[in-house]
Amino acid sequence: MKFAPEGYPFIFASLFAAAISSLFLLWIWKTGSNKAVLYSAVFASCFFFLIAVFMLYFFRDPDRDVPQGAGLFVSPADGKVILIKDVFEKDYLQSEVKEISIFMSPFNVHVNRAPCDGKVMTVKHSPGIYMAAYKDDASLKNENIVLVLDCKEGKVLVRQVAGFVARRAVCRVKAGDTVGRGERYGMIKFGSRLDVYLPKNIEMTVKLGDFVKAGETVLARIKD
Repeated sequence: MKFAPEGYPFIFASLFAAAISSLFLLWIWKTGSNKAVLYSAVFASCFFFLIAVFMLYFFRDPDRDVPQGAGLFVSPADGKVILIKDVFEKDYLQSEVKEISIFMSPFNVHVNRAPCDGKVMTVKHSPGIYMAAYKDDASLKNENIVLVLDCKEGKVLVRQVAGFVARRAVCRVKAGDTVGRGERYGMIKFGSRLDVYLPKNIEMTVKLGDFVKAGETVLARIKD
C-alpha cells in the first residue's frame, strides 16, 4: 500500500507514540504496579495504537485505473457528490461552466487527482475561515487553493477547500507544469471538499448523491 508523502510525519509520530506506550505498558506489567496504573497504561497503549491505524488508513494512496478515451473528465476526489449546478465563474474562467462539488469524509482517500490532461495555468492559495465544508458558501469563505488547467477540452478549475476539521490543503504542482488525467497533484488533510468547474458543453455521467473515486470515476464527457 502506498501512502501520501504529506502523511509521513503523522504516521511516524503516531507509530512512535504507539511503540513508546506499549513499552511503558510492558514495564508497568513487569513491575507489578497497582491496577489503576495498569489500566491507564492499557488505555494509553490502545489509544495510540488506534491513532496509528487511523493515520495509516487516512493517508493511504491506492493506485487507480484511469479511464482512457477522448473528452472524459474524471473525478479529482473521492467522496460524495453534493452539488451540480450551472454557474458563471467570474474570477478565473470568465465563462458559463458546470460546477460539481464533492464532499470528502475523514474515511475517504484524500489524495486529489487531475480531471484531465492539461497545462497548469494558475495555482493560488487564499486564506479564509474553516466552516463546515458541505455548506454552499464554504467554497469561497474557507481557506482554499485554486488550480486552473488548460486542457484540450477547455479550461478547467479545481478548488481544494479546507473544512472544519481539515485545516490544510496541499498542491504539489505550480504554474507551467503539465499533468495527466488521473495524475496525483495534491491532497487535503482530514476531511473537506473539492469543487471542479468544467466546460458547459458536457454530458454529466454522475448525479447528486453518487459516490465517486478520484482518477477513476468519470464525472462527465464532452458532448458529441
